[in-house]
Amino acid sequence: MNHLVGKEERMWAMIVHLSALLGLLIPFGNVLGPLLLWLFKQDEGVFFQEHGKEALNFGISVTIYAVISSVLVLVLIGVILWVALFLFWIVFVVIAAVRANEGKTYRYPLTFRFVK
Repeated sequence: MNHLVGKEERMWAMIVHLSALLGLLIPFGNVLGPLLLWLFKQDEGVFFQEHGKEALNFGISVTIYAVISSVLVLVLIGVILWVALFLFWIVFVVIAAVRANEGKTYRYPLTFRFVK
């Protein structure tokens, strides 16, 4: 679904997705980045709200998958899952950011929707 949204709202929607990349620098940054932006910029608009919730839900889901992968390291498959999860995470964060910048909604695959 395309929205008629302004350039600034599209920019903030893109940034909320890209803020998940804080996970590369700080523990749980993939959740904290979208959460803090979403909370501080709540009044940005409906389009931003949709992307903020989606980015937050994806960050939470990826964290859950990472914990499961960590447990599975004990049976050696976890290392492969970590690599696959990392690539999955990076690729889909970039895709979501591009879609947001285009003014389109985006739903991450394999995402639990905790925040509605």
